[in-house]
Amino acid sequence: MMKFSNSDRLMYGQHKAARSPWGVMSLNSHRLGSVLLTLAFALFTLTGYSQNAVSGKVTDSKGSGLPGVAITIKGSTTGTNTDVDGNFQVNVAPNATLSFSSIGFEPQDVPVGNKSVINVTLSEDVRALEEVVVVGYGTVRKKDATGAVSALGSKDFQKGIVTSPEQLMQGRVAGVQITQSSGEPGGGINVRIRGTSSVLGGNNPLFVIDGVPLSGDNTSSGGDNQGVGRQPAKNPLNFLNPDDIASIDILKDASATAIYGSRGANGVVLITTKRGKGKGSLDYGYSLGISNITKKYDLLNAQEYVAAGGQDQGAETDWQKELFRTAMTHQHNLSYGGGDNSGNYRFSLGYLSQDGIVQTSNVKRYSVGFSGTKKFINNKLTIGSNLNFANTLDTGVPISENIGFEGDLLGSILKANPTRSVYNAGGGFNQVTTTEPNPMAFVKLSRDKNSTLRALGNINAEMEIFTGLKFKTVLGFDKSMSSRKQAYGRDLLVTGITNIGRVYIRDVEANNQLWENYFTYDKEFGKVTLNALLGYSYQSFENSSKNIQAANFRTDNLDLMINNLGIAGTVGIKDATALSSVGSVVQNSSYVKDELQSYFGRVNLGFGNKYLFTGTLRVDGSSKFGGNNKYGYFPSGAFKWKLVEEKFIPKTVFTDLSLRVGYGVTGNQAIPHNVYDRRDRYSDYVINQNGDGITGGGLNAVAFNNPDLKWESTAAFNLGIDFSILKGRLSGSIDAYNKSTKDLLFKVVAAQPAPNPFVYRNLDTDIQNRGIELALNGVVVEGTKFSWEVLVNASYNKNLVKNLIGTYDTGEINGQGLSGAFAQRLAEGQPLFAYFLREFGGFDDNGNSIYPNGDFQQFLGGKSPLPKVNAGLTNNLKYGNFDLSIFFNGVFGNYLYSNTANAFFTQGSFANGRNVTKNVIGNGEGALNAPDVSTRFLEKGNFIRMQNFSLGYRIPMKSSKVLSNARVFVSGQNLFTITKYSGQDPEVSTNKSLNDIPSFGIDYTAYPRSRTWTIGANFSF
Repeated sequence: MMKFSNSDRLMYGQHKAARSPWGVMSLNSHRLGSVLLTLAFALFTLTGYSQNAVSGKVTDSKGSGLPGVAITIKGSTTGTNTDVDGNFQVNVAPNATLSFSSIGFEPQDVPVGNKSVINVTLSEDVRALEEVVVVGYGTVRKKDATGAVSALGSKDFQKGIVTSPEQLMQGRVAGVQITQSSGEPGGGINVRIRGTSSVLGGNNPLFVIDGVPLSGDNTSSGGDNQGVGRQPAKNPLNFLNPDDIASIDILKDASATAIYGSRGANGVVLITTKRGKGKGSLDYGYSLGISNITKKYDLLNAQEYVAAGGQDQGAETDWQKELFRTAMTHQHNLSYGGGDNSGNYRFSLGYLSQDGIVQTSNVKRYSVGFSGTKKFINNKLTIGSNLNFANTLDTGVPISENIGFEGDLLGSILKANPTRSVYNAGGGFNQVTTTEPNPMAFVKLSRDKNSTLRALGNINAEMEIFTGLKFKTVLGFDKSMSSRKQAYGRDLLVTGITNIGRVYIRDVEANNQLWENYFTYDKEFGKVTLNALLGYSYQSFENSSKNIQAANFRTDNLDLMINNLGIAGTVGIKDATALSSVGSVVQNSSYVKDELQSYFGRVNLGFGNKYLFTGTLRVDGSSKFGGNNKYGYFPSGAFKWKLVEEKFIPKTVFTDLSLRVGYGVTGNQAIPHNVYDRRDRYSDYVINQNGDGITGGGLNAVAFNNPDLKWESTAAFNLGIDFSILKGRLSGSIDAYNKSTKDLLFKVVAAQPAPNPFVYRNLDTDIQNRGIELALNGVVVEGTKFSWEVLVNASYNKNLVKNLIGTYDTGEINGQGLSGAFAQRLAEGQPLFAYFLREFGGFDDNGNSIYPNGDFQQFLGGKSPLPKVNAGLTNNLKYGNFDLSIFFNGVFGNYLYSNTANAFFTQGSFANGRNVTKNVIGNGEGALNAPDVSTRFLEKGNFIRMQNFSLGYRIPMKSSKVLSNARVFVSGQNLFTITKYSGQDPEVSTNKSLNDIPSFGIDYTAYPRSRTWTIGANFSF
């Protein structure tokens, strides 16, 4: 239809009003002329401007063809799309310009001119990717995030040998402290986001992998063995291959975590695995790592030991050299994937074999991954799936958290007489007494194998009901089966094992199922934008375990002992307590199931791209909670003011300036399964081997109803500023927060007589964490050939316990003469796990300890195991095809207690025929001095570590028809540490819990940390 301007309408109206006899003819002739003019112009265009057939190929930076790329003639809607190989053909006039665009890539315009072939390489839209962060049940542009959220991509991750997801983000995020409890392959890691808030409720954040929240339970068994002591479970996150991870988003404040309600108090870590894109690409990577111990204890050698008065047994043995080794790590990663606007797919295979620096220790992981999506019904329906499978095989060594002066493996290494030989004249192990185990015998005559099979994933479908309204349903699962088998031969001279032999078998099975349904709605009303979320979630957690102990074996063959418990003796018994002296098997098992039913909603409102509001509410109903407090309500609200959009903010200075404020209440569900309701357990069955059948055992109550108990709740306030200046070359954020945790779940002694020796209570106590966080990103040099980026993060946190009635001891200290000793106490006005020690003032003339403030323990005022400051510094440099990354991290303001020194490095220990560090000799201590718990063994834990160094080179592939990308690299981890701590490494925290109250910052014969150099290569085909 032909359109007329207002002037045309006026002219035609005048003609009509005049009613000229020529009026109608004039109008018709005008229309006829316009039509003829249009036809003439079209004919002129067709004859004067011939169109050329232009063909070509669109590839990514790796040279892989990109399917589904939109190609349009600029200024029109005419165009085409690339095929599955990235090829295209289009007819276009020579004076036209072709526009190429695809999701996740920077658009590109190319003038046609006289070209008949146009090949285009699209670059990844890194800025667009960085702008989007993952939040609960969706994504949001980073500049629109109202909460405290930190995002990490693959370029931010730790380099080198990384076995679990937590290690990828260590030191990289302000307000997040990650501490390895040991250097053992597959060992546990503590993650703290904005401080420590709980005692029994757990302090690790909630991990969510591809939308599936993990339970937080151990997927393998720990150990509590006679002769060896308590041993920790393996890291439950080791199953996930870090090479499959695309991004990690950390939700830190309540406005960001409240969408997870009763599980958000300690922060939330959202892990997203990789997706395929572009033409199908095959990627392969291999790396070889070589690890050595970073620091050995400065022990006396044989000559020094004898010169100091030690007993000379005629040999020269460096026990650390005998037991520590150069360890090798092999990693293989293979993946194939691709995708376009209609869907994507990616398959991956991974293999890891990491030897520990202690003899025989090792972890192996075989992993398989898949992710894929496909769109149907005119792209209205999207069906997707994410699957991760892994079989992890751990070989452990007998290292304990709480064994006494007799020592576990590491304790035996440290105190063994250096003049004692490893083997006797007959070729057997030189074993003297049970109090002085032979470390090599400890390793060779014991076996600790743990196998964990874990599968995690989801199947999801999302339907666009109408424009803006979508519905998504998710079925998720997380299932694991683990078996830990430990055997100690009867020839091993260790208390409780000698002439008996023992086997411990522990099977743990967990089954986590998820079903979620939620609607999302996006709509713009002029300058007002609305994003709404409304959903329902159901998740069940089933956990079962079976424990078997056997003793008095007639063989020293460890494999035979583990696989044939029938050879554990022939003498029948009626009582499990006789297990140590006769052949029998003791078995117990347990099963628990918890359920979580939730309703959640969130509303995001934007006004003129200037004012942003977020409101969230989650209602959780849990079977863990008491009958009178079955449901919990967790609200939050946040506001963001984009000051940069205001006229009074100079745009020449700021490219971004925003103010954020938020407040919310979250909960803590990571509490024991048997706290609230009565749970029964079959236990203590004795299976006699002489045919007498089964005796003992039965159904035992392990907890009792307490309907008034409820979840812990954390109220948190956050104030933040985001900024960007110098045209975006310097950007960052500053956040201040205040967290207050109430209704603290606690285990207290029950008034007797009572069915149980203890009960659980919600204490009217407040645990407070206050802090400041700083994150800076600076582009020092931005050139086509050379670039230099600097990233800085730092955080300060102060922890305080308020309104606590009574005191509670923890931090068990083990060693000769230290029965019942402890080093930490929970009390009003102190930080959590505050040190409670005697003030040490040296030795008197008789060599006895001097305690200036009296021979009693006391708080030390300001000396806390919890760090006050965490910091990280990263330098990323590129020159041509070379790239270099150097990363430092540091921890300041904390103190460490060396239970290792307390137990083994004293004059009394040396007088009893044990080795010690060189500083013990001549320090003025007497041989009969009691090694009391005191500040003598308390040291500053400050350190600065060169955590990572990585140098890579991308090999040019222009002439290769097979390879599209090749990169070789060398990296180093834990290269050096600046610290005054005398122990093996200052990043340590052994579990020294007492009465189920955890501890922090105590070092006790922890598995040593290693320095690792890695070489490797990545290829794309």
